[in-house]
Amino acid sequence: MSGSRSLSGYWGVTVLGLVVGAVGILILLVAGQEFPFFPPPGMVILLVGALFVGVTSWRWTPAVGAALGLFVLVGFLLSGFAGGDGFDNLSGEHGVGRAVGQAIQLVGVIAALVAGSVQTKVNYSVPQLERPI
Repeated sequence: MSGSRSLSGYWGVTVLGLVVGAVGILILLVAGQEFPFFPPPGMVILLVGALFVGVTSWRWTPAVGAALGLFVLVGFLLSGFAGGDGFDNLSGEHGVGRAVGQAIQLVGVIAALVAGSVQTKVNYSVPQLERPI
């Protein structure tokens, strides 16, 4: 069922967080981080997710943004513990550019995770009008 919404409040922060996460990945790319192919898959996933969350109005839509934020955050943590570049990037071991890019990516996806979760909870706390059959 559709609900009304605007891109303000938590819904807007969810979209903005996904875009900021994608910008962080772009900064990582420019700073020399190697990716399996161009464009980096995470950047594409976050931008498509931001577009989806931004243009749809189903009450579960912000949960998609939250899930994408969680997906990228868990990927960062798993790759970091498995010897990937994430933690080294964040600590500045691979240069300031990659540290900034990694930090921006994490801030964005954590914002999307939190805001998308809160907005979804709000959306399901408000009773929806039933459509006549």
